Amino acid sequence: MATAAPVEPDHRDASPAFRTTVELIDRFASYTGRPVAWLIIPMTLAVTWEVVARHFFRAPTIWAFDVVYMLYGTHFMLGTAYTLMRIGHVRTDMLYSRWSIRRQNRIDAIGYFFFFFPAMIFLFYFGWQEAYHSFQIGETSDASPWRPIVWPFKFVIPLTALFLLIQGVAELLKSLYAIRTGREWVHREHLEIG
Repeated sequence: MATAAPVEPDHRDASPAFRTTVELIDRFASYTGRPVAWLIIPMTLAVTWEVVARHFFRAPTIWAFDVVYMLYGTHFMLGTAYTLMRIGHVRTDMLYSRWSIRRQNRIDAIGYFFFFFPAMIFLFYFGWQEAYHSFQIGETSDASPWRPIVWPFKFVIPLTALFLLIQGVAELLKSLYAIRTGREWVHREHLEIG
């Protein structure tokens, strides 16, 4: 049985500059998020290699633990802006789903202004300081005898905050659009876990 293609929302009532801004930011999140998703493959290969080497050849690696946590951390962190764009973050929905689209997006806009943007600016500022300090001192990991450098991994934190700040602008604009028009920019799927 064939399923119908999703209907592309019509945003003709938004100005061309508004549409272009939202679409460019969403495209940026897509171009950064999709390649990051592929980091799961080398991470899986590293875990598989470690399991096979440890259990079948009694030859554990000294590098697998560091590679796995750095790849998974990078995968998780750099994928958050893409997840935000795709409306994939967990949301407590007890009251929210019962509100009108305008009310939902008023709450979202308030959340972006007072919580999201300040938190991301804070994360960027302190994440950058920590990563730069790590680079300056040539910090290495003490989690394993391999002791790889960790500053590239630490730079993922301010980069994540930057990506989220950029995507947050698009999400705020989408909320403002919904407040003004009473229509969602993109339909949100409401999933029930039962």
